[in-house]
Amino acid sequence: MSEISNCGGKKTLTCLLASAVLLLNCASPAKTHRKQADNTPGSFDYYLLTLSWAPEFCATHSSNASSSECDPTHHFGFVVHGLWPENQDGSYPQHCSPAQPVSQNIVRQMLPIMPDSGLIQHEWSTHGTCSGLDSQTYFGDIRKAFSQLKIPSEYQFPSQLVNASPSEIEQKFAAANGAPGSAFRVSCSGSEFVALEVCVNKDLQYRQCGSGVRECRAPQVTVLPPK
Repeated sequence: MSEISNCGGKKTLTCLLASAVLLLNCASPAKTHRKQADNTPGSFDYYLLTLSWAPEFCATHSSNASSSECDPTHHFGFVVHGLWPENQDGSYPQHCSPAQPVSQNIVRQMLPIMPDSGLIQHEWSTHGTCSGLDSQTYFGDIRKAFSQLKIPSEYQFPSQLVNASPSEIEQKFAAANGAPGSAFRVSCSGSEFVALEVCVNKDLQYRQCGSGVRECRAPQVTVLPPK
């Protein structure tokens, strides 16, 4: 979701928990600034698919961590935090129309990749209502966007710490997916890898990120292994 401060990128997971989303026991990268955006549903330029790195969140927020996301029997690596409507100029809409609760059937479909029911409801009301889609189609697009992403082998389930520069991580994802490197952005907290942000058009094809999606400034980040 698109909320508070950045610790090296436009949005970071670890900074978010001071917000109301703390109650959802989840983390999110955050926007450093907000520009006025048209809140007409469907009126936006592209999507930002944000993938949280569960090992970092669970290591640094153990008292707040979602039991499902941090359950060691699940060994989560990347989990979906959201699919956010974005504009090329860095503005973004939120809460574009009244939201009915997401059905329990959709929640069950999403939990394997988005393991927090409160987060699922929040993402629909805050971001999904701006997509111009119904909830079934919106969450279907999230599943499709996640399933089509090819994760390089060293970032699937690393057995030990991985140290790499943000640009190296982005280029490896770009090469694995036949996409421009500018379609991927690493989000970090200090030197810790916290999320990968993926820019896709409304048809879920990879595209260059807009001006508001900033780069992690650390020269190198540490990717924690799942436990």
